[in-house]
Amino acid sequence: MTLPNPQGGSLLARYLTPEVWEQLKDRETRYGVRLEHVVASGLKNPDSAVGVYAGDEESYTLFAPLFDPIIADYHGFGPEARHESDLEPAHLNAPNPDPEGRYVVSTRIRVARNLCCFPFGSALTRRERRIVEATVVRALEDLSGELAGSYHPLYAMDRATRERLIQSHFLFKEGDRFLKAAGLNRDWPDARGIFHNPDKTFLVWVNEEDQLRIISMEPGANLQRVFARLTRALAELERRLTFAFSERLGYLTSCPTNLGTAMRASVHVRLPGLAADEARLKALAAKHGLQVRGTHGEHSQSEGAVYDVSNKQRLGITEVEAVRRLAEGVAALIAAEQRT
Repeated sequence: MTLPNPQGGSLLARYLTPEVWEQLKDRETRYGVRLEHVVASGLKNPDSAVGVYAGDEESYTLFAPLFDPIIADYHGFGPEARHESDLEPAHLNAPNPDPEGRYVVSTRIRVARNLCCFPFGSALTRRERRIVEATVVRALEDLSGELAGSYHPLYAMDRATRERLIQSHFLFKEGDRFLKAAGLNRDWPDARGIFHNPDKTFLVWVNEEDQLRIISMEPGANLQRVFARLTRALAELERRLTFAFSERLGYLTSCPTNLGTAMRASVHVRLPGLAADEARLKALAAKHGLQVRGTHGEHSQSEGAVYDVSNKQRLGITEVEAVRRLAEGVAALIAAEQRT
């Protein structure tokens, strides 16, 4: 196998040295995950920012000489650090950064989860993926009140419905070359789908990049309410499901950028003035620990000066702190927009 150019831009290229390759090349997890599976996406896509995907829980320990420096570089989280979680809404102080509704289009807070004792998506067999789907759907169907809804498998969804949900930012789609190279699009669309309540303020993606993407969202910028809804759902689901979790790394996910809280708290915010200088916009966001993406998320462009702004750090920070920082950062961006 040809190793990536050490001068490449990915974290894989930086840390997969010949010495690390020799140390890890013959290791295999209980689910058959080998080093070549972990690095496949980054080798095929040299423009990856990170370039590695874990195939299961054990990947993070068996291939630690590769994962640990990547995690430390991305999160500033060393091998001796321990992650702490806080999903208590009463601890959150995040005032609405746009009470008049002039800038923030919508708020979305999602977390990634994988079931304990199953391989992650890149290593799941078709049979295992179907078992995961059935297990998750049974748990979702037990939810009540505001969280109650219905499950819609992708294979049974007509093209028009699927495209409408994708354009409305409710549904994931196939085609991401980074996920494809990692093996995460295998058997598409088998055993994949979306659960949502009638108002589409609570959604769960099943068997996308991770086995569950649990999402609370609504128009406007009421971060407190969106966070509270999400934590209620997580409490209910954790009574029925056991998620992959590490005392050191928190919730375990396919991509090491999502470890820890596995949370992405984000807003779609319209910033036409700052859009004239995206470098300045991203620099302002970075001061508050936020990252800026296009309207449709990673690897997309802004449409109508609407940006997806979210917390960059997931690991070594609590869920409450991530949402608080988002509220403060968005308020600062809006203040800067008003001065343009």
